[in-house]
Amino acid sequence: MKIYTFLMLLASNLYLSKPSINTDTITDPARDIIDSALNKMITKPLIHAASIGLVLHGKEYIGHYGEMEVGKKNIPNNGTIYEIGSLSKTLTGMLTAKAIQEKKLQLEDEVQQYLGENYPNLSYKDHPVRIKDLLSHTSGIPGMLPLEANTILEQFTDHSTPARLNTLYRNYKKEDFLTDLHQVSIDTVPGYKYAYSSAGTQLMAAILEKVYKVDFEKLLTDYLSENMEAENTKISLSAREYERLAVGYHSDNPVITSPMPLLPWGASGNVKSTVPDMVKYIRFLLQNNATTRELYKPIVKFDPEFSIGYFWNIITDKKLGTYYLHHGGVPRSQCYIYIIPKYELGIFIITNQSGNQTASVMEAALGEILDKII
Repeated sequence: MKIYTFLMLLASNLYLSKPSINTDTITDPARDIIDSALNKMITKPLIHAASIGLVLHGKEYIGHYGEMEVGKKNIPNNGTIYEIGSLSKTLTGMLTAKAIQEKKLQLEDEVQQYLGENYPNLSYKDHPVRIKDLLSHTSGIPGMLPLEANTILEQFTDHSTPARLNTLYRNYKKEDFLTDLHQVSIDTVPGYKYAYSSAGTQLMAAILEKVYKVDFEKLLTDYLSENMEAENTKISLSAREYERLAVGYHSDNPVITSPMPLLPWGASGNVKSTVPDMVKYIRFLLQNNATTRELYKPIVKFDPEFSIGYFWNIITDKKLGTYYLHHGGVPRSQCYIYIIPKYELGIFIITNQSGNQTASVMEAALGEILDKII
């Protein structure tokens, strides 16, 4: 199974906390399994805190553990706003599925037809980049724009990386992205070669803005409000909301790290959310309806076990059946979301630390929960 991790280690003393519990809670045995896994997780080097939201057979559980700053006992809570990183892409995929259903665009459409200027470079030997190539990370568009960002991220764990990203994106606007898009060179036929592209997701957001004639963030927040009553998931925060934004740590740097800089559209990694809102999102994703069926359609199948849908990684496993997952990471938080329809199970897990080993620590906790619950 291919799971995308971003990303050093020292020990820290952590405060083990009892989780907050939602009223419509899962049974005690399952709750005990989750508590055990998460309390172990926050004893790992560099992990300060963790939160989890889980839905199982219609029942849900929300837990918060540890402390966001060592020694302060400031346990995360239901009001804590987290940066969910690349989980933002799944929300962009959701809006694209909506656009497909509403006949605003089609998967086979060439990207070029939705751009206001000519981009002959978004093609390889008469094979143009299409909407489905953006969704499946097979467009050939590089990971980030401007191209300098890719060089910076090659040294992700270097303590200077967050500041360098902040400087790069300080005044980087939508028009700058569209200008830099002219520098892209497609070196293979789109639709076949997997190459993870946040820039491709940004371009998808630009297209959604074009077809709906609505700002991408409004398009997103309106959809979440109308379909999930999720009111705390957004890209831009007010001053009061910013006070609730979780502090976080990058690599093995003990100093609190600045938030991820805002990218144009924010569609690839700038969404912030609370755990209760992510539980609402999980409930939506566990439904079997026209929207989710579209969302989970495999666009490109790379092997019998791994496909890509609307930005979702689709895994086929003997034990879990076909399920859907995505990793999210910014320089000061990492998270996962798993949607496992066979067991009517969805999990969101997040920690306010981001380094080389963070994803594997979360995977170990998730593995323990899945093994014991299922």
